[in-house]
Amino acid sequence: MTLDDLPPGTLPAEPVVPRVDRAPPSLQKVTRAEELRLQLADEIVRGTLAPGSPLDETDIARRFNVSRTPVREALRQLVASGLVEARPHRGAVVAQPSIERLKSMFEAMAELEALCAGLAAERMSAAERHGLEAIHEELRVLSYTGNPDRFHEVNERFHNAIYAGSQNGYIAEITLATRVRVQPFRRAQFRNLGRLAKSQAEHDRVVVAIMRGDKQGAAAAMRAHIELVRGEYEIYAVSV
Repeated sequence: MTLDDLPPGTLPAEPVVPRVDRAPPSLQKVTRAEELRLQLADEIVRGTLAPGSPLDETDIARRFNVSRTPVREALRQLVASGLVEARPHRGAVVAQPSIERLKSMFEAMAELEALCAGLAAERMSAAERHGLEAIHEELRVLSYTGNPDRFHEVNERFHNAIYAGSQNGYIAEITLATRVRVQPFRRAQFRNLGRLAKSQAEHDRVVVAIMRGDKQGAAAAMRAHIELVRGEYEIYAVSV
């Protein structure tokens, strides 16, 4: 069947960004691995787990009352983000990306997200634009509640919608893969006082440009947003 075969007024399914950072939700052990990754990442970013601290799979499994399988997967994902260093035959330890490494990661993130936003401004369907507006409104309400964890969850959907709206699956995939590496740092900055409202205002500039079909404006707004995210993380890192 082609698009021409569809009945009038029928829209094809919206494009889906492949979730390279997690497996299908039907696999409970992987879902638990995602939860463990977020919990351990928070402890590392907060400084509760100091650089150089050993991360023994058995100890972590006992602490969280899980098997070693989700622990192993969580640590693998943390290695990818640069928060954990895997040492051959000696186990994993808490690492900390250098300032230059973190700067490079955010710089790449800003350019990739800007590319997605610009393409989305040109290519998003009416249904996709409506969906983005709905998520944006949900974030607006959450910005008043002061729940950074819930805001982070919906924020992921917001960015995913823009990646999908680029109508370029390859760019969407590598953008998401890069975000997985930066995610712990992006998540931490939501704890800064007033950050949720600021993030919402930054999103608003991106959404307005996309709705207007302003490719350059959308790209510039998204690039500025990610650069501010990096600055907010640096403020957070000094405070913990």
